[in-house]
Amino acid sequence: MRMGKWAKSMAVLGVCVLMIVLAACGSDKAENSGESGAAGKSESGGKSLKVALLTPGPVNDNGWNATAYAGLMKIKEELGAETAYSEKVSNSDAAEFIRGYADDGYDVIIGHGFEYGDIMKDIAPDYKDTWFLVNSSTISQEPNLASLSLNNSEQGYLMGSIAALMSKSGTVAAIGGSDIPPIANSVKGFELGAKETVPSIKVLSTMMGGDSDVAKAKETAISFIEKGADVVMTNANQAGLGGIEAAQQKGVLAIGSNQDQNPNGPDTVVTSVIQDYPEAMKVVVERIQKGEMKAESQLLGVKDGAIYLAPFHSFEDKISKDIMDKINAIVETLKSGEKVIGNQ
Repeated sequence: MRMGKWAKSMAVLGVCVLMIVLAACGSDKAENSGESGAAGKSESGGKSLKVALLTPGPVNDNGWNATAYAGLMKIKEELGAETAYSEKVSNSDAAEFIRGYADDGYDVIIGHGFEYGDIMKDIAPDYKDTWFLVNSSTISQEPNLASLSLNNSEQGYLMGSIAALMSKSGTVAAIGGSDIPPIANSVKGFELGAKETVPSIKVLSTMMGGDSDVAKAKETAISFIEKGADVVMTNANQAGLGGIEAAQQKGVLAIGSNQDQNPNGPDTVVTSVIQDYPEAMKVVVERIQKGEMKAESQLLGVKDGAIYLAPFHSFEDKISKDIMDKINAIVETLKSGEKVIGNQ
């Protein structure tokens, strides 16, 4: 049977509606899978890249995974990359996601955590035109697998130096959470910085073996304060708040770690030494973009803008010019490369 003009028009209209519906569904699917779109042309002097990110947890956790997502957005906005991400990716599912992004032509695939290292090491040889980057690791493999870590010893060195300069009792304390290299190195760096800055200083330190027990961190800090420590640093993620609470309660000072912790104790936290993973991620991807990347562990610190001091807030006017000059001089020696401190 032949269609009339009206029937043909309705058929065409139906096809168009169907195409629009399918397109809309496709957009929802891309959004749900973490597609974040392109940001435009690169302004860094290299080609525009496609960059994908895998995180072990949700990107809205206000912690480790959120940091990686912030880094991806920085890469998108400042380097003009087209970006995508997949969150809550377990080890058992990681290979599928990594190969999927590589097959889709992504230039850089970032695994946010050392647990992705061995998986990427197995896959990388199959995709020579893709860079594989593992955060918080030292793994590498020619020609296209590298890792990114921050100089935790350098972070600790700054915290220890400032603690020693601020101490009046001659005793300071450093408390670490989980006994893993990033945290252990910050405690070792603290000891080194304190003793090199004030040779007569006494440093009390310990590792708690975990990052979630706020009460234990507070109890540990109080025990050190009762032994004479008048400046305390606690690098233990959530548990670190216990160290600040102890310092508040006992009327001593605290040095914050990883982020600006002054809001948790405005009259207690002198300053914090921040680890800026988003900036570090951008720096490394920019090296790839410019063709300057090497298949090796990338260790970033003060000179790269990945580790720096938070504001001193209300302490700005309380610290003597002499002490502030010494703090600034220490920062400059690290920034210039005159002083080199590697992770232990």
